Amino acid sequence: MVRPEAIGRRPLTRLATAGLAAHVFFELGAGVGMPAASVLGPVPAAGFWGLSSGTLWHAARTRPASSDAVFAVVNGLGLAAVIAHLRGWPSRRTRLGLPWLRECEGMGPELMAYYNPILYVSGAAALGALLRENRSAPRYLPLLALGLMPVFIVTQHAEHWRLRDLARRRPGWWNRRLNRLG
Repeated sequence: MVRPEAIGRRPLTRLATAGLAAHVFFELGAGVGMPAASVLGPVPAAGFWGLSSGTLWHAARTRPASSDAVFAVVNGLGLAAVIAHLRGWPSRRTRLGLPWLRECEGMGPELMAYYNPILYVSGAAALGALLRENRSAPRYLPLLALGLMPVFIVTQHAEHWRLRDLARRRPGWWNRRLNRLG
């Protein structure tokens, strides 16, 4: 049972978690797979992302402030993943000077109008959570997570190439867009 005082707890962390889930499931629905699908397969990867997102959502709402360190790491990793996407894939600058993806992981320009806002909401929520909700956590934790951004760029591209190879060898509904890339 959720305690009444926990109802409003960590809303930005929960929004960042929902944004991360939307991000990976959008990729799956778009036909480019999702993180870990090239290794685990689409159903186990979707199960992993669904279960971990649901667990984080619930924990962010119910866990005490002593758990802030865990959420600081999670929010730092989420923010690092968003920045890695914006830095690691072709983009243009908006009028505000922000990067706007032109293409990402096999999704063409026609999907970027939907994908970019998902990334930005998730990243902004993670940043807001780090600044406002994870106050009892050591400040170095999210910085360590952000330090993984270059690794995330490399792993995103490696996963994309594995998924493209898999789509060529075993086409399916979940990797259908990658078949067009040849």
